[in-house]
Amino acid sequence: MSRETILAVDDEEDILELLRYNLASEGYQVICAGSGEEALKYARTEPVVLILLDIMLPGIGGLEVTKLLKNNPETRHIPVVMLTAKGDEADIVAGLEQGADDYITKPFSPKVLAARIKTVIRRQSKDTADNENIIKIHELAIHPGQRAVFIGQEPADLTFTEFQVLYFLAAHPGWVFTRFQIVDAVRGDNYPVTDRSVDVQIAGLRKKLGSCGKYIETVRGVGYRFKA
Repeated sequence: MSRETILAVDDEEDILELLRYNLASEGYQVICAGSGEEALKYARTEPVVLILLDIMLPGIGGLEVTKLLKNNPETRHIPVVMLTAKGDEADIVAGLEQGADDYITKPFSPKVLAARIKTVIRRQSKDTADNENIIKIHELAIHPGQRAVFIGQEPADLTFTEFQVLYFLAAHPGWVFTRFQIVDAVRGDNYPVTDRSVDVQIAGLRKKLGSCGKYIETVRGVGYRFKA
């Protein structure tokens, strides 16, 4: 059986060597890139299952690389894990908002990194299996495989995270979720981000969904639910 391939992107050669050695011992094949431009090229041409991405890169930075990957239909399915020395809350939130699937700060434990990688790949496999389950509520249609939302015949231009939140809520109509449950569902358990960003995502969703925004209800003192 061929080994799964991970793309490691960092401008420090010693970090790349460390990643190559430790991930190879976990059974992965590793492709290394030293710039954002190289990362985009490999993501389009190599069968990678996950990208480890530094924020501070020469040329195109890691945040912009993530945005470009997630906005490209050919690469948006590839999970992106930020691996960076920038550990402030603002940096973490910025990475998540561009579509990163996890965020790990340097210095890191190789064993913890390997465990987080396995979790992200496993979650991505489950999401792929669910991609044919199109959700239709009146004039609202959500296509997880295409990551597309339509209101009637008109597409809604959602960010990566807005789509994740909408799909999660719509897939469980009537269920009430706390902000932390929503964060855990769309990003994984114990994700290092506060619940304040959920309110921002909900506000953006309601605005972009127009009349369909009424389906997302606030449950005072608890959180949110999707009511068809």
